[in-house]
Amino acid sequence: MAYYCYKCSNELEFAVKGGVQVGRLDTCDHCGANLHCCKNCYFYDPSLHNECRESYTDFIRDREAPNFCSSYRFNDSEEAPAQKADLTGAKAKLEDLFKNLK
Repeated sequence: MAYYCYKCSNELEFAVKGGVQVGRLDTCDHCGANLHCCKNCYFYDPSLHNECRESYTDFIRDREAPNFCSSYRFNDSEEAPAQKADLTGAKAKLEDLFKNLK
């Protein structure tokens, strides 16, 4: 399995045997994005109400910020994620536009 950053789509290298353990404050070596965040989690699904497939998790407002979620599991995949420029790009622009209102 390979592991990729949600933000820059670069492959991440982990020197941990027996599974990936990402610390809450770990960041991507390529772009500096937080790794222990919803957008890198296996359970993250933006099409769901709470954007999470785990039903018992607490609501997390900032999906790119590090969090203390006990259900966190790093998303693994066979290939690098495609640059989702249409959906995520539009959403990011809207979030940037209204970020001072939170």
